[in-house]
Amino acid sequence: MSQVYNPHATKQSANLSINSSLLSKARQYEVNLSATLEAALVEKIRRIERERWLEDNKKAIAAVNHFVEEKGLFADSYRTI
Repeated sequence: MSQVYNPHATKQSANLSINSSLLSKARQYEVNLSATLEAALVEKIRRIERERWLEDNKKAIAAVNHFVEEKGLFADSYRTI
């Protein structure tokens, strides 16, 4: 799987607004906010990029699936199971 971002890039400050109760709990449990946000952003970006890739390739995927339904897979004749 390709990297979503450059993990060696410099850090940049950002101002965020967070629910005060949630922030209190995070501080209580010593949650690393920067690391937690980065991990959440990576997952969100991966989902978005996957959805876009699937949409961009929808026709090709459908064509391959149709071909396989019609012709089967090349390796089908070599399967022993």
